[in-house]
Amino acid sequence: MTQSLQPSSESFDPTEFRKALGTFATGVTIITARAADGTPIGLTANSFNSVSLDPPLVLWSLANNAMSFDAFRNALHWAVHVLGSDQEDLSGRFARRGEDKFSGLDTDEGEGGVPLLRGCAARFQCRTATQYQGGDHLIFIGEVLRFDRDEAAPLVFHGGKYAHATRRDPPDIKPRSAHLAGSFGEDFLGYLLGRSHFRFFAQIRPFLDHEGLDDMEFYVLSTLTLKPLLTEGQIAEGLAGVLDANRQRALDGLVERGFARRTAADGFELTDGGREAAIRLIAAAKAVESQVLERLGTGDAVILKTTLNRLLGVVDESAADVLWQSGEGERKG
Repeated sequence: MTQSLQPSSESFDPTEFRKALGTFATGVTIITARAADGTPIGLTANSFNSVSLDPPLVLWSLANNAMSFDAFRNALHWAVHVLGSDQEDLSGRFARRGEDKFSGLDTDEGEGGVPLLRGCAARFQCRTATQYQGGDHLIFIGEVLRFDRDEAAPLVFHGGKYAHATRRDPPDIKPRSAHLAGSFGEDFLGYLLGRSHFRFFAQIRPFLDHEGLDDMEFYVLSTLTLKPLLTEGQIAEGLAGVLDANRQRALDGLVERGFARRTAADGFELTDGGREAAIRLIAAAKAVESQVLERLGTGDAVILKTTLNRLLGVVDESAADVLWQSGEGERKG
């Protein structure tokens, strides 16, 4: 039986308490309202919760020392925006102090003139029902007047960091096993990555055929778009473990077809024709990506890319850093 203890001020560590609370994953919200002078106000909060379905009531809390404390305390209406998994930047913007958080944002107007942010997983327009003091926070309870929602996966906060939630397959959908005992199962990472790559790339290959390029030449052509000039050493290092022995053949093929040229500095650069072909192929590839990710769903698409980036960092710690521009870099017209 777990014993309930009332912590003393000597034994109660606020930092550890915060970490313990952080083990509970919460959604990320932005609360908006209008100050008495009509100025839009907003902040990021993860204290949102439901209170009642009938009547429809929700709550959130605000620290007593918050800059916008008085403005929210006096507001008759406010809105809660549950952020989608692709809105981490928006969360960061409204978490910062001392800037115009609404600058450049397209908003709708809600109940009481409250600014409503777009692209959220859900939005709740509320009228203040009551407020009460809870320690170092003021707790707001609001009656929900209107709401809308999207199918986007929500942004999640856990252990002091942003995370992403994803849908799980129903329990009756399980990976299939192979006939041969000890063989790879359908959930083997190599199978999932390999089959996904081949089926995805099969949709891009007709565009390569039109340009007269094979897969290896396309990889190198794409690589040459990353910087105005790449030396042989940089290309070798950046494509290590990807092309290796096929790298030189692909480079020679691009030069032979007039897509790239050798430079005096022991390097390679795209020709005008190569740059135009690269733009056409990249546009086609991004169109294919867009269609696939749309079917996958915005939330899961963000999670997939985040996870693959982490995986790449695990299996290839260099991750071809030599190929990428730092900052905007130089662009050729």
